[in-house]
Amino acid sequence: MERTFSGLFAIIMISLIIFSCGNDYTPEEKEYIKSIENERAEKDEYMKNSPDSPFNFKGKVEFHPLQYFEVDPAFVFKSKLTAYDTKDTVSIFGTKGDERKIVRFGNVEINYNGKKYPVNVYQGETKIGFTYYSIWFTDKTTGGESYGVGRYLDFELNSNPNFEYTIDFNRAYSPYCAYSKDYSCAIPRKEDHIDIAITAGEKSFHD
Repeated sequence: MERTFSGLFAIIMISLIIFSCGNDYTPEEKEYIKSIENERAEKDEYMKNSPDSPFNFKGKVEFHPLQYFEVDPAFVFKSKLTAYDTKDTVSIFGTKGDERKIVRFGNVEINYNGKKYPVNVYQGETKIGFTYYSIWFTDKTTGGESYGVGRYLDFELNSNPNFEYTIDFNRAYSPYCAYSKDYSCAIPRKEDHIDIAITAGEKSFHD
């Protein structure tokens, strides 16, 4: 009995040590994690209560809090934007089969575990003529832990060509069609696949 208790105690202590080491964040990282958690709480409030949210705007959809991976500072990257010399206009299709024309503007680069991955940045225009920039992607979690169509990241263009952007996958989100079939959302192209498991950002809403 004493030997069994000693073995159990050792396992518990090892688990506590591993858990503690895995969460040994700096004060700055802890502050960052808290800020992302606050953003998520605010988004839940909007999604649940705003008449403009996808849960209320086009017909009532049952709401429950959005699901996320744990906030991980390892999925925050710094990169300059490389604008393409030729900015091709390409076709992007929505989940309802609608075709959209979008400009393949440039790319940023993430360095994950010593390997570099280019990530496309697209330039589009809304129906009212507003120009926007966006990243959409699939990864090894797509269709499993994260939404099967893919996920998005907002991108704000800076006029300084030497500007260093923050690419934060903890802010990766699912498009509105992930919650309601009443929406059509842009489907990432094959070249927008990032060949790693991005265990950051929003998870699938529907099990």
